[in-house]
Amino acid sequence: MAVRQALGRGLQLGRALLLRFTAKPGPTYGWGRPERPGPAAGWGRGERPGQAAGPGTEPRRLGLGLPGRYRFFRQSVAGLAARLQRQFVVRARGSAGPCGRAVFLAFGLGLGLVEEKQAEGRRAASACQEIQAIFTQKNKLLPDPLDTRRWQGFRLEEYLIGQSIGKGCSAAVYEATMPVLPQNLEVVKSIRLLPGSSPEIIPRGEEEEQAPRAPTFPLAIKMMWNISAGSSSEAIFSTMSQELVPASRVALAGEYGAVIHRKSKGGPKQLAPHPNIIRVFRAFTSSVPLLPGALVDYPDVLPPRLHPGGLGHGRTLFLVMKNYPCTLRQYLCENTPSPRLATVMTLQLLEGVDHLVQQGIAHRDLKSDNILVDLDADGCPWLVITDFGCCLADEHIGLQLPFTSWYVDRGGNGCLMAPERPSARVAANVLHLSLWGEHTLALKNLKLDKMIGWLLQQSAATLLANRLTEKNCVETKMKMLFLANLEYEALSQAALLLCSWRAAP
Repeated sequence: MAVRQALGRGLQLGRALLLRFTAKPGPTYGWGRPERPGPAAGWGRGERPGQAAGPGTEPRRLGLGLPGRYRFFRQSVAGLAARLQRQFVVRARGSAGPCGRAVFLAFGLGLGLVEEKQAEGRRAASACQEIQAIFTQKNKLLPDPLDTRRWQGFRLEEYLIGQSIGKGCSAAVYEATMPVLPQNLEVVKSIRLLPGSSPEIIPRGEEEEQAPRAPTFPLAIKMMWNISAGSSSEAIFSTMSQELVPASRVALAGEYGAVIHRKSKGGPKQLAPHPNIIRVFRAFTSSVPLLPGALVDYPDVLPPRLHPGGLGHGRTLFLVMKNYPCTLRQYLCENTPSPRLATVMTLQLLEGVDHLVQQGIAHRDLKSDNILVDLDADGCPWLVITDFGCCLADEHIGLQLPFTSWYVDRGGNGCLMAPERPSARVAANVLHLSLWGEHTLALKNLKLDKMIGWLLQQSAATLLANRLTEKNCVETKMKMLFLANLEYEALSQAALLLCSWRAAP
């Protein structure tokens, strides 16, 4: 579109100049021919465009009468015309009249406009890169709650397991914590909460003696159901490797690291951290315990030693994560977000999906049950994508899944496969611009310098808000994500899409 507009503007200027030339009779320059009289005015008296008339004289300026904003073209149009003459006029000597010269001039001006537009785009791209570099450093995740215990947390016995949080088709999730000090373990024992178990029935008369309060559960432990993976750690890690894609490096430094070191091939692709994607703090295998509600909720997947009719193996995979208040499904059952809040929530999902695409990973089971919700101080939801059991994360094939025959299944949840979206990055930028750039996009003729000025203003305001508040609100965190992923091309596409949609009847 920019090229077409520039060439059109060049043709308009060429026609205007042609009318001016034909209105003044005088000698003309024959574009490679000797000087001869003619009805139209040329560039000068025998000299080539942009050259001096003779030795010792000053270069002749081109009196084209162009506006001041076309200074660039006044200086370079002579060189463009000369190059065009050498390339094209040789083949068109018989038609080098006023119309031919106007066409060459218009084409040269069009090229100059395109060149200026490209230079403007390069300046905008450079500004976007500088802003992106600043906010990439600022966008750091919160520290791992188990960082201070780097070599701990790889055994189930180290955790205090509470009540069930939920279960899906392949795992059960329980609240959990780790005793920080020995006296906390004594408190836990006093209320019958022992490692690997939870309080069942407390005898009457002991309620008054329970002065110590039950510990909070900042962690969640996901216990996978092992029906077909076998009982060896190597077989479990290999079969359930997709669950380890969002795991941190420390999470894989224990038993998993030793198993991978023994294997000839590497493990699954590891996902770089992102605030809208779950982080697995620890991953290990252990014997399946009898946890609260197991005999009622999932008796068939228990090992025979715990339930005679169980089909599960005696050992399975455990994942330690942050404990979130609820899932997106649970949140929407009790809350009705406003249009603006719904836009912010959708934007968070797009940011997470865009990060997955950049990492060459497809989730393939994105639904409200697999999205966790945290709340900020104002009650605004922060969304986190979880459950990577169906994901495609292969370092060899990337996102291109080979089909050897029509009987091959693509995997994942086919009912949830999205249609062909602009890309997640462009779609996220559309929502960012609609949320934060309403006044800028309301301009009839949106210029790049206006857009860059708005980006610089947003950068300063976001940095200030990040410094003033101890805990970032959701909107500030989203602005930081937007500026940390700033790319000129994706931003331009988003602005064009948004403007075209608004202009549509």
